[in-house]
Amino acid sequence: MSDMIDRAARFLWESGRVLEQRRFAFLFGGETDPSGVLAALDAHRAPDGGYAYGLEPDVRGPASQPVALAAALRVLAETGALSGPRAGRICDWLAGHTAPDGGVPAVLPSLRPYPHPPRLPVPERPAGQLPATALAVAPLLRAGVRHPWPAGAADFCRRAVGELRLTHPYEARAVVEFLDAAPDRNWGVRQAVRLGELVRDQHLVLLDPRHPEDVSLAPGYAPGEYHLPHDLVPHPESLARAWFTDTELDRGLRYLAAEQREDGGWPLRRAKWSPTVEVAARPGATLAALLTLRAYRRLPG
Repeated sequence: MSDMIDRAARFLWESGRVLEQRRFAFLFGGETDPSGVLAALDAHRAPDGGYAYGLEPDVRGPASQPVALAAALRVLAETGALSGPRAGRICDWLAGHTAPDGGVPAVLPSLRPYPHPPRLPVPERPAGQLPATALAVAPLLRAGVRHPWPAGAADFCRRAVGELRLTHPYEARAVVEFLDAAPDRNWGVRQAVRLGELVRDQHLVLLDPRHPEDVSLAPGYAPGEYHLPHDLVPHPESLARAWFTDTELDRGLRYLAAEQREDGGWPLRRAKWSPTVEVAARPGATLAALLTLRAYRRLPG
């Protein structure tokens, strides 16, 4: 296992952007001061208070996008920096780009001139989307940020979750983040049970990596774009943990550990629409794999 971390470190020092290198040093390298991570993140801030410049590798260009802001929120949460004026600026930006229905879209029309994957259509009239809104509001709720935007966004998510009759893995993963952070725990538990039934009834999760034929790929997903139990259960305390048996979760985690490539990094399972984007995204995927394995005590220390 220590070799796993050493190999990942070598990959990140060779291939990672400054942000991923600083995150690795903070999360796994013993660095206790998050200022280096925050400085690297600030390089992706746009003048309007949002985030851009390839912070989310699938979204290029200088125009702030909600999907990039969700990536920033993950970094701020893991460094304990999601508070004060920084959180207020983020909420102000979200409030300024919220659709009339109370949610935010994944991307805005401002993305149209810049490179983005075909699977991410640019809307003419942005409407709120459950995955984008859930990923934005969950860390703010968890951090107890005081601002009008999280309450309204949480109401949008509650309505949208209650209306779910079909889903897909990326949406289910975002909803789990919201349910784990929702202030009404009893409601969250009830909805988690219902969502778990949808996920299993639709065969959305690869429960045994030896039998990929047993999983149904959602429309628009690339061949091999499978999701395993740990992809939808971000940590053992998640409400979604009850969806899977110990055996199913263990198989997935073993598969995750075995996915580490010879260069020390982890692969991307999603559609690879640009070789350059794949190079930029693999360091983040590698950190995500390490964080998952650590959350389940599959790493030393």
